[in-house]
Amino acid sequence: MLTQLRLLDFKNFRDETLHMGPLTVIVGANASGKSNLRDAFRFLHGIGRGYTLGEIIGGKYGAASQREWAQIRGAADEIIRFGRPAFMLQVKAPGIDYSIRVARNEERGGVFWVTKEELKRGWHTTYTSHPGYGDPVHEQDDDTHLLLRMEKTGTQRKYGDRIAVRPDQPALTQIHEHRHVGKAHKEHAQRAIDLLANMRFLDLEPNRMREAAFPGQTRLGDGGENLPTVLKAICEDPQRREALAEWTRELTPMDVRGFDFPADHRGLLQLVFLEGNDRRVSAYAASDGTLRFIAMLAELIGTESERMFVFEEIDNGIHPSRMRLLLELIERQTTKGRIQVVTTTHSPDLLSIIGDKTFESTSVVCRREETDDAVIRRVSELPKAGEIRQKQGLGRLHASGWMEDAIAFSESEPAGEAERE
Repeated sequence: MLTQLRLLDFKNFRDETLHMGPLTVIVGANASGKSNLRDAFRFLHGIGRGYTLGEIIGGKYGAASQREWAQIRGAADEIIRFGRPAFMLQVKAPGIDYSIRVARNEERGGVFWVTKEELKRGWHTTYTSHPGYGDPVHEQDDDTHLLLRMEKTGTQRKYGDRIAVRPDQPALTQIHEHRHVGKAHKEHAQRAIDLLANMRFLDLEPNRMREAAFPGQTRLGDGGENLPTVLKAICEDPQRREALAEWTRELTPMDVRGFDFPADHRGLLQLVFLEGNDRRVSAYAASDGTLRFIAMLAELIGTESERMFVFEEIDNGIHPSRMRLLLELIERQTTKGRIQVVTTTHSPDLLSIIGDKTFESTSVVCRREETDDAVIRRVSELPKAGEIRQKQGLGRLHASGWMEDAIAFSESEPAGEAERE
């Protein structure tokens, strides 16, 4: 589970840290920077998928010109904060501390280039591009490669092995190619890769969820594709099938007792809801909100591997009376430790009912009035936020703009640009 995301000169963040829990809620006005946080997570996810910087930022196309990966939002010169030479992202999880700094190499036509990278576990550094003055690697005297110093092993007296990697791709997904990298180092790098790769960014589209699916597809697409076959796989386990039906009854007006997956004339599987009065309702007749609920249920209940979900406006299209049930499901599933959820919201209703643990990992994003910079602050650390929450409710504070006002009144103007590497 990720515990921190630090952003330095990434888009409109100067130097901010998002503290994360099992369920992380992010609030803020439109254009405050919430979507830029999603872009940061997508950048890290692209690293986990093994892409080059050009592919992560500019998009990647696979066979038959099918888009495999959408580009990061904005123009190429907008990903680095205006006036700064590079950006850095740092992510932390138990046993993992990974950071990467990226700049544009104007001598090579403005391509993006890794200029600094490091992977640590506790006090131990698995590899770093800047091990400190006195170490030749620190000088980075190779114009075509990023040099890395691997952690010293018991048989090495002064330094660990030195390796060279391509600077157009994060070193994290390259070091496994080098024979001088030890097994323990590769395993630690793979844990970091898995952490970044196991992110999901769901942008559910009802029409895609209604489509029939090819048998055997057990992974839900980002738009909700393959919903029938994903649900069929879940329903093969009686316990999960009953949990899926029970939550569907709770979260929707439908009296769902089960599911059916008949094949159409092409052999593709369709989704049919079985209600208590023997009525059959196809996915084509179900409401958009019902399908959205079902898709989220499928991911939250059906996930077997550790995974992080990033939602934008998870409350979108959800009636306030159902919000408590959805939040209860998410908090229950994230407490088990196998999944983590990060979501933005504009809903005062959702904020009014979050639990104490979620309150500790709820942050507000806002822009400073005197600059275009965005700041991230934990709501629980705002002056008297906990006390006021008990009296008035967090939803009311959000609706009134109290959080942004509290930041403005409690923080002085930034002292200017700090010296940073």
